[in-house]
Amino acid sequence: MTEPVEHHTQVAVVGAGPVGVTVANYLGLYGVRTLLIDRSEEIIDYPRAVGMDDECLRSFQGIGLADEMLADMIQNVPLKMFAANGHCLADIRPDTKEFGWPRRNIFMQQLAEHTLRAGLARYPHVQPLLGHELVRLEQDGTEARLHVVDPQGQRVLVHADYVVAADGGRSTVREQLGIPLSGDTHPRKWVVIECDNDPLDAPYTGLHGDPKRPYVCLDLPYNYRRWEFMLFPGEDAEAMLRPEKVHELLAGHVPDPTALNIIRARVYTHHSRVADRFVDGRICLVGDAAHLMPPWAGQGMNTGIRDATNVAWKLAAVVTGRAHPRILATYDTERREHAQAMVKLSDAIGRFLSPTSLRVARARDTLVRGLTVAPPVRNWLVHMRFKPVPRYTEGIMLHRGRPTRKSSPVGRMLIQPRVETADGRVLPLDETLGEWFALIGYGTDPLVHLDPDSRAFWDRIGTRYITVVESRSGRSRTERRTSTTDSVTVEDVDGVLRDWFALHRGSVAVVRPDRYLASLTEPRDLATVTHAFERLLSPSRSTEFKDAWRSMPVTEGEAS
Repeated sequence: MTEPVEHHTQVAVVGAGPVGVTVANYLGLYGVRTLLIDRSEEIIDYPRAVGMDDECLRSFQGIGLADEMLADMIQNVPLKMFAANGHCLADIRPDTKEFGWPRRNIFMQQLAEHTLRAGLARYPHVQPLLGHELVRLEQDGTEARLHVVDPQGQRVLVHADYVVAADGGRSTVREQLGIPLSGDTHPRKWVVIECDNDPLDAPYTGLHGDPKRPYVCLDLPYNYRRWEFMLFPGEDAEAMLRPEKVHELLAGHVPDPTALNIIRARVYTHHSRVADRFVDGRICLVGDAAHLMPPWAGQGMNTGIRDATNVAWKLAAVVTGRAHPRILATYDTERREHAQAMVKLSDAIGRFLSPTSLRVARARDTLVRGLTVAPPVRNWLVHMRFKPVPRYTEGIMLHRGRPTRKSSPVGRMLIQPRVETADGRVLPLDETLGEWFALIGYGTDPLVHLDPDSRAFWDRIGTRYITVVESRSGRSRTERRTSTTDSVTVEDVDGVLRDWFALHRGSVAVVRPDRYLASLTEPRDLATVTHAFERLLSPSRSTEFKDAWRSMPVTEGEAS
């Protein structure tokens, strides 16, 4: 038998969908040798995921691809919920850009995948192995071994320090690891129909709670439109895909169903499931390999991109020697609870949409109308505050006081306002932070407060130092604010960071590569914070991650 072709890499990513290719782009950015393996050589050429939120766009900003994504996207798309009688119950139009991007955006997955794959060309140390199918996986204390077959049937053996499984809901990796996918499969199937000659003037996403047949209607870029119709018990799924049945489903929704150019009609079964563990030895599950959810919240791919952004910097830290391998356990700790919350949100929206009893649907509509009379509830709905925002209480972060204190910003994504650089450019905050950790001081230079040992630690892991000053403060019009240290000075253009730091108490923020706030402290406590982070990233045999935050000083008023 012919000996297999062998590859040696630091990380092997299995699955070249949007989540896997995002992981590969981040690893490329971080300088990690990466193999990207997928059984298919081509991108599926029709829309699948269509909703992208602000957190997801910020992740793509981190790999320099957000603007390219936006070029193929409809921004700020309203979400409307309709009652049984067709009247609009809620018109959801979130207008804030807390993280620097619009909250509701519509895209087409195949275009986004082309952009992500093109991004890999920037990194010669990232090698795609497309048309290669994984057939067997094994791991031990030194490496993982992936037994792969190339398009010609040649055996390939990949030796990898670590593996990321992004190979979808039917994940080969998860199956070979024997990891259960716990949860439910929904009994009702749905037909998805798409055309590329949109006949409607309806520039929004509509959730139609019509008990005669609940459905969703979405406006997509480039004159595409999607409908999703619930099937009833006894309806034959395959029969519903026949042209005459597709036209029957669309009748009453478009002037002439037979005039549409139908590019896709498929039946889907929805799942609400989460893998029992996201990490197994040297292998991390991401995206649909780790969790499956119905599409109603538009959060399936977005949740996977959060996974990718979280796990990529931790893998990079491990393989480049900046952190102990045990930090990979925090990927599971940090991401599991939020994935479960997104599954619950998707289920809740599905329950709103799917009643087929007119009595139940009318009761739902009456309840929603009554609740949204109250301004706080209406604002909560209109601004999408019902969407769970990730907040990590355990992992790579240091809490002052109780880590479960909901008002604390630690463990949350840091806001991203505009700042002005020393050369007069106005940029989103992230563009000044670099690609790794950042220490941000508001009104103070964080470097001034670091002793030599603390400075050596932050330098060693590649930290950037940022000093934020108030806009146009303490200088003439022609004078530019610069630092006398290695800190980068930026101005708080709109006063947003001033208000944020004033609200949360503490003038120095430690920001992780994924833009989550790892710590917020006073300058006098920076040495203590530094030592705690040394234990978090390079723990001794007797130190657990959960012990590090206990050493943090408690500022008066923050312990409750």
